[in-house]
Amino acid sequence: MSATPAPTRPPTRRPLGWVAWLVVVVLALAAGAWGWTQWQARNVREREQQLDAGQRLDALEGRIDAIRRDQRSQLQRLQQADATNRVLRDEVLGIGQRSSLIEDTVSKLADPDRHGEQALRLDEAELLLDMAQQRLLIAGDLEGARRAYVLAGNVLDGIDDPAYLSLRQTLQQERAGVDALGVEPRVRAMAELDAFAATISAAPIASHSTVPVDAPWWRRAFATLIDVQPSDRTVAVQPADRIAAASGLQLEISLARAAAERRDDAGFRMALQRAEGWMTRLWPPSPMLDKQRATLRAIAARDLSLSLPTLGSTLQQLRQLRAAG
Repeated sequence: MSATPAPTRPPTRRPLGWVAWLVVVVLALAAGAWGWTQWQARNVREREQQLDAGQRLDALEGRIDAIRRDQRSQLQRLQQADATNRVLRDEVLGIGQRSSLIEDTVSKLADPDRHGEQALRLDEAELLLDMAQQRLLIAGDLEGARRAYVLAGNVLDGIDDPAYLSLRQTLQQERAGVDALGVEPRVRAMAELDAFAATISAAPIASHSTVPVDAPWWRRAFATLIDVQPSDRTVAVQPADRIAAASGLQLEISLARAAAERRDDAGFRMALQRAEGWMTRLWPPSPMLDKQRATLRAIAARDLSLSLPTLGSTLQQLRQLRAAG
């Protein structure tokens, strides 16, 4: 008998292929994770770079704004310096002009033919006379004008030139006219108004309930119930009416005082005329009312401006003499 061969065992498959595939998969996952990590890191770096670039841009814009502000401030300083230079240049030119004027004045004063001391005295006298005239016409200051005339007279007394002898006589006449004025008209009118306003409270109160003793019995009986008075009666009786009338009178006196202050003759007289109308509301027809009216009309007739024909004659003559000389 031939021997039968022993049966062969089938070859066993080793799991090498699956291991290889597993390794490949693991490597692929690791590569993907590494790539994702790198991509995320790159995104973070790009965002940081963008943020850093934005901050740098903001800082750059801030520096540009600061440079612009510095430029504007420098421009303003340059403009101020330019204005200051112009002012200084004008002042230097003014100083030069004043120096030339001083030199001319000194040369004129040094000229013996021009009588420098006399010219100075005439300038001072002209200034004092002009000041006196302005004090009278504008401020109504009689005392100040008198002092200015006295000083002008003292200055003219120091001039020995006989050509100015008539000027001193004219000044004496003008000073006499100013001394004769007494009180400035505007001040006198305002003082009289104040004195008149103080007498308003002395207005008598008209009684509307007085009944004669010898009146009929029916009139005496009904006197407290019926008030009979003329229809043309204008005197205020009620306290409220008298207060209103007194207030109206005081207001017109205040308006007259304001008009006198500004030398408004028309406004002064119109205010006093209206005040006379209010007086008929306070005073009944009586000698006292006539006296008050006469006082008010006398005040209204006052002249608020100075009336001096010789005012300014000395100054005019002095200027004519200097122009002729």
